[in-house]
Parts: sequence; structure tokens; C-alpha cells
Amino acid sequence: MHRSAPKSDIDESALTVTAPKTAAAGVKAVTVALERAVEEMGVTRTARTLTRVNQRHGFDCPGCAWPEPSGRRRPAEFCENGAKAVAEEATLRTVTPEFFAEHSLADLEGKSGYWLGQQGRLTHPMVLREGDTHYSPIPWDDAYRLIAEQLNGLDSPDEAVFYTSGRTANETAFLYQLLVRSFGTNNLPDCSNMCHESSGTALVSSIGIGKGSVTIDDFSAADVIIVAGQNPGTNHPRMLSALGEAKTHGAKVIAVNPLPETGLIGFKDPQTVKGFTGGITIADDFLQIRLGGDMALFQGLGKLLFEAEDRAPGTVVDRTFVDAHTASFAEYEKQMRAVDLAVVEQATGLSRADLDRTAALLAESKATIICWAMGLTQQVHGVATIEEATNLLLMRGMIGKPGAGVCPVRGHSNVQGDRTMGIWEKMPEAFLSALDHEFGITSPREHGWDTVNAIRAMRDGRGKVFFGMGGNFVSATPDTEVTETALRNCALTVQVSTKLNRSHVVHGRTALILPTLGRTDEDVQNGARQQVSVEDSMSMVHLSTGRLKPVSGELRSEVAIVCELAQQVFGPEHSVPWAELQRDYDRIRDAIANVVPGCTDYNAKVRGRNGFQLPHPPRDAREFRTSTGKANFAVNDLHWLPVPEGRLILQTLRSHDQYNTTIYGLDDRYRGIHNGRRVVLVNPADITEFGLAEDDLVDLVSEWTDGSERRVTGFRVVGYATPRGNAAAYYPETNPLIPLDHVAQRSNTPVSKAVTIRLEPHVHTVADVPTA
Repeated sequence: MHRSAPKSDIDESALTVTAPKTAAAGVKAVTVALERAVEEMGVTRTARTLTRVNQRHGFDCPGCAWPEPSGRRRPAEFCENGAKAVAEEATLRTVTPEFFAEHSLADLEGKSGYWLGQQGRLTHPMVLREGDTHYSPIPWDDAYRLIAEQLNGLDSPDEAVFYTSGRTANETAFLYQLLVRSFGTNNLPDCSNMCHESSGTALVSSIGIGKGSVTIDDFSAADVIIVAGQNPGTNHPRMLSALGEAKTHGAKVIAVNPLPETGLIGFKDPQTVKGFTGGITIADDFLQIRLGGDMALFQGLGKLLFEAEDRAPGTVVDRTFVDAHTASFAEYEKQMRAVDLAVVEQATGLSRADLDRTAALLAESKATIICWAMGLTQQVHGVATIEEATNLLLMRGMIGKPGAGVCPVRGHSNVQGDRTMGIWEKMPEAFLSALDHEFGITSPREHGWDTVNAIRAMRDGRGKVFFGMGGNFVSATPDTEVTETALRNCALTVQVSTKLNRSHVVHGRTALILPTLGRTDEDVQNGARQQVSVEDSMSMVHLSTGRLKPVSGELRSEVAIVCELAQQVFGPEHSVPWAELQRDYDRIRDAIANVVPGCTDYNAKVRGRNGFQLPHPPRDAREFRTSTGKANFAVNDLHWLPVPEGRLILQTLRSHDQYNTTIYGLDDRYRGIHNGRRVVLVNPADITEFGLAEDDLVDLVSEWTDGSERRVTGFRVVGYATPRGNAAAYYPETNPLIPLDHVAQRSNTPVSKAVTIRLEPHVHTVADVPTA
């Protein structure tokens, strides 16, 4: 039997700390995955569901965007956290109208995001009208009319904000941006703005396309793989299998991270014999870098590679590639030769021996891949840092050859596909012209608001309607108080969701919750089962087919919600055949083929054995569609993060029982944290220096150059192997520490990996007493 939803909320007094683990996955991961699945779904539903995850005729995991292998797939083509994601979505727990009648808004506002999410799947559309104390049911048609009246009553289409989560499939994303542009705005903020926007900005400038250039098969052909600012063991565990496979072919893996991440120390693949007999070591070298030191590392390595070229001319710099395919190499070389390695050591916390060892591996490598994630992108100088990493590959000719290239590892299962389908506030003219030609509309050309600018607009009264297609906007964004105020300023907030979350209790004057199907659910339109498609981190597009009976007959697919709403907004005479598109998703894919570059013959190609790979000019032909027609070496001044006296630099991160803002449970077992989340990981020497002790309760106070401060309270101090002067804590609990204007240069990505804080002893108040 599946368990009922928990009645009590998080009790931080139950928190315990043990030694961190030295290996990820293994039998324990299998046990946890099955226990969670059975608790949520029951035995039969678990068996029917997990056997279809990431299989060719199954459904795409709603978790991370790591690609499936191109050859044979294993029976269990999922990880522990993928199983948790599936269980969360396919749960038999339900949130019904009776639940909302029992729980007032004031009651729900006092619950944690964990408790809200654990209640189960939403079953009916619900409305909260101005002055109401409870959400109440609303018929779908009435909900659509309410939204249409609000949208059509705006003074300008640009007063509406249309947010998108990465969970949205290609077909929905394409129709959603079509609705938004038909309405007359480009206000399409999405979760990419908060994660890999820095990657896209850097890569477009450097190589002409904002996507990674490697395939899953390249890992087996690589000599050296750098994994920087990334925790595969928790955030995309199936990557460990690819790294393990690479090591069997002789690859060296270098981990670059402020924290020792368990998955990169050891990996016990539960589907191999070795996974039961001891596992393998993934990282051949661990560079424990200080927060904000990555740009210095890449520049220091650049200098050392030039010095290696001097010692053995013609063996390190790929002059043939550089001369034929790149621009600004001379300027880059001049900048790198002037780098002071003493400053690099100070900025990174690494020794000269660390730098020399890594440079020697890069100089000898015939095929190098550099992977990264939020540890690089969510820095003030994240764009420049990624450009410097790309520079290292360009000087060695490591783009457009087997086993080599750039690999930004996307976090959400279709976040890259959403951007391909047009979810961007700055889509290029060629896309907009093709869209207009296909549907007879006139898309606006003025750029819209990204996530940060959308919050500013709603805060200032310029954004009046917020429509969220999936996700948990309140918990995903920085500056929680400002974000919540911004949403409360809206006349209407709409959340298309599968489960209850914090964004449902932080609302506009009127609020709607529209329950939708998930990836696991069967989607039937016009009597026929429909399929959707997604794009993974490596530009592979494939189908996903849900087969579970939905928990409620009131659930509607995201495609249906978009199409039915559009008909209400635009009326029956609109040039877009919304009803036809809803009835048959092949018709949507035909339109995608006519509009989206690289998607010709979409319906046929996506039904191939592995789907199809979107074109990538640098990878496919060493063609660089930049302003110079070549790959551009970037020239950046060196920036890093000195630690002020008596302060720490904080990074926010996920626990192992968490995916983005969804909290599955209260354990971060790889780091030794159990039954709680309000912890701050600090180097033991710093704890002593600050006059604190492990297990002390402290407040985290962030400090900013304008003199302002922000505070979160009641965090337990945990001694951990962080670099001196660095600390780590979980989000969304620490989101209030990050001002809305603390963003990455050029990408406007919120900076969550560079927060200056001080620790103050926590003073107990009545508010600290648990209420649940």
C-alpha cells in the first residue's frame, strides 16, 4: 500500500549529522528508489512505471536532461533521483477540492514547500477570488474566460508575463510561445534565465550556438574530461555511468569544485558486478577550488599551455585549427602570457603543482571535454568564465572532433528544447518571420522580459498578469520577499501545475490553479493517444509516451490548456487553427518542421530508433556562425572573490533529496545530513576562528555594497571539507539572501554562488517553536 501524505511538517530539531559518504549509488540507491516509489505509487504502479522510464517506447524522465545511450538501453535506465521524480509525479496521493475546503490559505501559507509537495497530485481547477480565504473549484471554461477577460482588458500585451518551466514538452512550448506572440508580447521568461543563460551567452559569442557540442558517444572517445562546478551524483546521476564508461577507455577525469562531491569520488553502478564489489573511482584528480576562482584557473591553465608550447613548438597549440577557424587568437595569447600565476594560486586556493599537473594533462590530451553546470553559470563573471574554458578548447582544436568539445549539462529534462521551440524573450528575426509566415500572425519584435526583469516589472506595477506554465516561480527565484511582493501586486496569477507548491499560496488578487497531465500520464485527444517530444542536453530529440491513467478526469494536457485558452482569448476567427492542433500533435510537429531550424521532416525523424540530432555547425562542420564567421577567442580581465575579514562566501545548492525546488525528502545522505535542511556547511577551522562550535544555531546575514543586509535564521553549523572562507547551504531556504540585482554580467542570471555572509548566533524566539 502507498502511504498517505505526511500530517506534520519539517522538524529541524530531529536533524542529525554523520560522516559524508565516499561512494554514490550502489545497493542503497536501489533500495531508496524502490522504497520511495512503492510509498508513493504502490507496487503495481511502480512496476508499470519504472520499467518505461527513458525506454524507446516509454516516457522521458521528468528529472534531468542527461541523454540516453545511443545503443542498447539497460532495463533500469534511470537513477535514484529519477525514480523519485517519477514517484512524485505518478503518486496516488491527491489534492482534491475537499483538501482546499479543509485548508485555508492562511493554513497553507504556514506550511513548508516540502509539506505542500507531499500532499499529492492536483485534481481540479481551482480559483481564489479577491477576499476569499479558501481556494474553490471552478469549471475549465469559466477559468479560461476569467484569464481571457484579464488579458484582453490590459492596456498593453506587455503588461502580461508568461513564464515557462523546463518540464514543458516541445509541442507545448511551441504552442505556448505562439499564443504569447499572437497576443502581442515577447515576455517569455523561463527557468533557463536562472541556470544556463550564462552558458548560452558565452557560447553564442565564442562558437555561434548556445548549446553543447558533444554527444554521449564522445565520452568514450575522450582522453580528458573536466567536470567543473557540478555535482553529477545528485543532480544527474546517469552521467556517472558515462564517466565510468569513459574511464574504461582510458580517459582521465578532473573534478573542479569547492566541495568534494561523492559521485565523483566513488561510483557503485548497481547494474554491474563491480557496483556490488567496490565500485570505481571517477575523479583521477580533485581540484578543490575556492568559490569564484574558476576564471583564474582557466586563465592560469591557458598561460601554462602557452609555456608548454614554447618548450615544444607545434605540439600544444593547434595552429592549423587556430589559423583556419578562429579570430582574436593573438589578443588572447598576449592576455594569457601576462597572467600572474601567483594571483591564480591565491584566487583558486590551488597549488602550483595542481596547476602544472592539470596543464600537462591538457597538453597531452588528443581529445578533451569540459563539462560544467551552475557552479560556473551563477557567478557574476560566469559568462567570461565559460568563455575562458572555451578558449582552452579552441587553442587546442578541441571543437568539431570526436571525444572533444563543450558540454554544459542542463538540469531540467526539456529546458533546452523549450529554448529551441521559441521560449526566449529575444528570438531572432528568422524564427519570428517563419512563425508569422506559417500562421498568418505578426509577432512583436521588441525584446521582452527575462525572469529578473519580469520580477522588477511586477514589483513596479508594470506587469499585471502572471501565467506560469509549470515550475515553482516563487521558490526558484532570488530575493524571495521582493518576488512574493511582485506576484501579490498582480491582478491575476495563473499556475499550470501537477502538484501543490509555494507559488500557489503567493498569489495575485485573483489566482487560478490549473491541473495538468504529467509525463507519465496517458494523453488522449480526439480518441487517440498522443505523444510529445523532448530535447536532451546533447541536442537529441525523441518521443515520450505516458501510459498511466490520470488520477482525475479533470486533468488536461498542457497542449489542451494552451489551445483552449487561445480560442477563448482570440475567438473563433483567429488565423491559428488551435482546435486542429489540439486534436493531433503530429499537426503541431508539422508546424515545428516549417518554423524551427533543423526540424525539417520532424514527424518522421523523431520516430527513428533514437529520435534525431539537431544540427550543430561547430560540431558537424567546424562552421562558426558568429559575427566574424569564426570561433572567437574571448579576452577578459581576471576577476575573483577575495573573502572579507570575518566573513564567508556562500554558495547555495541542492540536497540529494531534492530536484530543483522539489524536495523529495529530508536527507542529504552523501553529505551526511539527515532529517533536516537548515544547515550551513563551514570549514572546521573557520568555525573555530569565528568562536563557534559544530551544532550551534546561527543566522546567515548577507552583506551588499549598498550597505543593505538580508537574513535567514536558525541554521545549524556543520563542519565540512569546504575551502577556508567558503560555505554552502540549501536553496530555496537561502534564496532570501540574494538581492534581485545580484546578477551575472551579460546574462542577467541570478548569482547564487557568490554571496558574502557573516554568521551570527541565533536568538531563539517564540516563532522558532514548531507549529506542526
